[in-house]
Amino acid sequence: MDRRTEPHRSAIYATTLVAFLAIAGIAVVDPILPAIGTAIGVTAWQVELLFTAYIAVMAVGMIPATLASGRFGFKPVLVAGVSVVGLAAIAASFSNDIVQLSVLRGVWGLGNAMFFATAMVVLVNLANDREWVVGLFETALGLGFAVGPLIGGLLGEISWRLPFFVCGMFMVLALLVAARKLREPTHRQPPVRLGQIFATYRRPAFIILCVVTAAYNFVFFVVLGYTPLFLGLDVIPLGLAFTGWGLGLAAGILLVGHRLAHRIGAVQTVGVALVGLLACMVLFATSTGTVESLVVLVVAGLCMGLANANLTDLALGLGSTDRRVATGAFNLVRWGAAAPAPILAGKLAEHGLALPFWVGAAVLAVGLLVYLTCAHLMAAGYGERLLWSRWNRAARQAEHSAEEPVGEAY
Repeated sequence: MDRRTEPHRSAIYATTLVAFLAIAGIAVVDPILPAIGTAIGVTAWQVELLFTAYIAVMAVGMIPATLASGRFGFKPVLVAGVSVVGLAAIAASFSNDIVQLSVLRGVWGLGNAMFFATAMVVLVNLANDREWVVGLFETALGLGFAVGPLIGGLLGEISWRLPFFVCGMFMVLALLVAARKLREPTHRQPPVRLGQIFATYRRPAFIILCVVTAAYNFVFFVVLGYTPLFLGLDVIPLGLAFTGWGLGLAAGILLVGHRLAHRIGAVQTVGVALVGLLACMVLFATSTGTVESLVVLVVAGLCMGLANANLTDLALGLGSTDRRVATGAFNLVRWGAAAPAPILAGKLAEHGLALPFWVGAAVLAVGLLVYLTCAHLMAAGYGERLLWSRWNRAARQAEHSAEEPVGEAY
């Protein structure tokens, strides 16, 4: 489709820019986690509270944010979310202990819930080409994850407080863009009811997607939250390492994910991503040097990009026909499953540095088993075919033919 035929390109690009700034703001924290732990004298699992508090509040906040967007409109909720993130980030730069930081990260998560509950729905409702805007949104997230650690590493070398403050300034810029450029979808939709969101979980294909996504997102935040502590690098090298991870993520989304989905289908592309990521978790757990771990980190980013490029689109296709409801139900699972991962990884690390990766691999293996067993339900609901289901069907047909009695020749 010719992008020039999109009537709301300006609003679409503005929403995407806000998404990029929001994710870059999140990712600036990654390289400074060890520095925060050293500066305020806390253990690994206490530092991981910065991730867990943020993700847990974000997951819980998805439902009220979705309901609020139906009542007050998308733009007010999105602008309010960006404002909350900005204020929390600036306040975090003046914090003195882990409790204050964790509370403010929780407030930060609430603001991001307001943003993520609305941004994707705004994009999908404004655009004629759903695949294009989903790809655009996920690419913005990938680039944000790439740029954020670089900024965090460079600024964190000066002070661990500076990346938080700059993140707040990012949000001020995002707020200006949102206030001026964002617009409500043309057709105002009725308010969302809580029962609609939970009714989405009655769809078998959507449930399977949620189980697979829960396992995947748990591992995503084991990598994102624990690997900075595992690598043991200084602030700037750590920022560069996660910039490489973010570039792998962006490449998986922008260059590979959707193209592979066009060839083998979105459901099978997610399967490829899960297998690759499981291999990366095992390699993390068995790595013997920093260079090997860094290579695995970038490859893991690529695999995550493949998954991210297709999971959101699958959720919109398999969930409720009301995209607000599908997004809210999916994000509740997506972020809720991720919340315990960082703090659990921090506690496990006290018993062995590789243990968080082994546990992550076990969780992902369960998700992969569910995928292999039930992916045909997702494929059928999304209008795709699975390669192995065709093999199974051919085998059954051959077996059935072999059992049929051969008629007497005349």
